[in-house]
Amino acid sequence: MLIIELAAILFASKIAGDISVRLGQPSVLGKLLIGIVLGPTVLGIVNDTEILSEISQIGVILLMFIAGLETDVDEFKRTGKASTYVGILGIIVPLSIGYLSGVIIGLPTFEAIFLGLLLSATSVSISVQALKEMNKLKSKEGATILGAAVIDDILVIVSLAFLMSLAGGDVHLGEVIIKKVIFFAVAIGLAWKVVPWVLNKFAPLKVTESVISAALIICFTYAFIAEYAGVAAIIGAYIAGVAISLTNHKHEVFEKVETISYSIFVPVFFTSIGVTVELFGIGDNIGLIVILSIVAILTKLLGSAVGAKAAGFNWRSSMGIGSGMVSRGEVALIIAAIGLEAALLSQELFAVIVVVVLITTIVTPPMMKWFFTGNKHENNKVETTG
Repeated sequence: MLIIELAAILFASKIAGDISVRLGQPSVLGKLLIGIVLGPTVLGIVNDTEILSEISQIGVILLMFIAGLETDVDEFKRTGKASTYVGILGIIVPLSIGYLSGVIIGLPTFEAIFLGLLLSATSVSISVQALKEMNKLKSKEGATILGAAVIDDILVIVSLAFLMSLAGGDVHLGEVIIKKVIFFAVAIGLAWKVVPWVLNKFAPLKVTESVISAALIICFTYAFIAEYAGVAAIIGAYIAGVAISLTNHKHEVFEKVETISYSIFVPVFFTSIGVTVELFGIGDNIGLIVILSIVAILTKLLGSAVGAKAAGFNWRSSMGIGSGMVSRGEVALIIAAIGLEAALLSQELFAVIVVVVLITTIVTPPMMKWFFTGNKHENNKVETTG
């Protein structure tokens, strides 16, 4: 069954992506929407199985690894101030309005704060693909979005640990912070000394694609350690990509990993987001879904845009950066699952949040296309990828 499901996903995602581009939208939008069509909500051809989820996880890890490989480290350093402003304001605004929304719908204090934190999360895996298609991943705006995403991840997870410790959970704030500090210290240290050494040791081995294998070992190891430390696996994969981008093997690794990724793993990731959505039984909460979706989109868009504007970007670029931070993706779903387990989120509200997360993910690519390619000073032709 898995084999035919993979065949269906690859065929449908490529056709849907092509149609999306022909309609003037990023290909990723078509891939997201076709997942809903293939999934149990419409055709039921593809089901959300554990093995499909694992393949999807590899896809998002490789996508962020490629983003790291394409990162201009010098540009990344120059956008540190902007990333900080975007990251912080992109949390403060959704957290505040999200909390007020929770209070208005009658949630207790801790649950309302949790809703605010949930709406503060960001996953830039979808934004990375949209940036690639618009040739913007290496731009100042692209570097700002990626840097802000790292800051977002750290602040939201630490805040979540603090909330759960106050709410009586078994999370110890000090331990969470220490694990994160250790992770980033070790990750940077390994990137500086160990990553180049590993690649150079693998390069002369008398086996095929030894350098690519070494790069993937580094990528998956970073992702695993990041997840163990309470940092999203995609952040670990991204740091691994940045580390390898500083070596002489950057171009070889990028070309071959991109081929591997976009042949199977990345299309499965994009499509599986739609497949996981089950729209049955949510009719009674349509109003709440609409309200929370509007809150989720506008607070992240405007909060991040104000941060970018404060850092010196013009309004068009600022809104483009803000739109790149809107998608909540798998990061918000992971946090929602934690909240459900800790009784900070009801089963009914969890189902609503899943749909809201999907909506923020679907609207992100066309919003980015609107703000970035609508800039009269930018005449780059949109390049399709994958």
